[in-house]
Amino acid sequence: MSPSTPASPYEAELARTRAFFGARAADWDARFPDDGPRYAAAITELGLREGDSVLDAGCGTGRALPLLRAATGPSGRVLGADVTPEMLHEAATRHPGTATLLLADCARLPLPDATLDAVFAAGLISHLPDPARALRELARVCRPGAALALFHPVGRAALAARHGRELTPEDLRAEPNLRPLLTAAGWRLDSYTDTNDQYLARATRANP
Repeated sequence: MSPSTPASPYEAELARTRAFFGARAADWDARFPDDGPRYAAAITELGLREGDSVLDAGCGTGRALPLLRAATGPSGRVLGADVTPEMLHEAATRHPGTATLLLADCARLPLPDATLDAVFAAGLISHLPDPARALRELARVCRPGAALALFHPVGRAALAARHGRELTPEDLRAEPNLRPLLTAAGWRLDSYTDTNDQYLARATRANP
């Protein structure tokens, strides 16, 4: 894209995401120091096995990467993808050698088809310019039967209150909205939890 070419709405939204998280990367984990056990519980729900290949989509500072490595063992393949260079820098600094890190949009992953056994995505879906497109891309890189965990360490109501907002029926993470979105993208929603202490939607990659 030349300097005179206006950014598409999609690219403009990605740029806003990079700017938002880039400015907060260095102290991001310090803002939420008590979330570790909730991450661990959500990753357990993926049912990872020794040797599995797993992607942390929107990995941020890499908080989940050591947990994913522990779950898949030394023979496993752990990848972390994020669009914000500053976040990936923090992940590389804090968790060296834990995962292969990719500077990549989750809707345009540099991965072959059907190569992953699971995807973990913490706080991702609310920051996607095109959630349907990203979920289709995550399905593309997953084998049939692969697991997807859409996670947040607090539920929708608690998160809305934290930001001084009210929940609306249009909230993408609400089960009636999320289920058809996942189905259309090639996923089957298996379980859905939305409490003050956790948001977790677990899905399975359907057969193509």
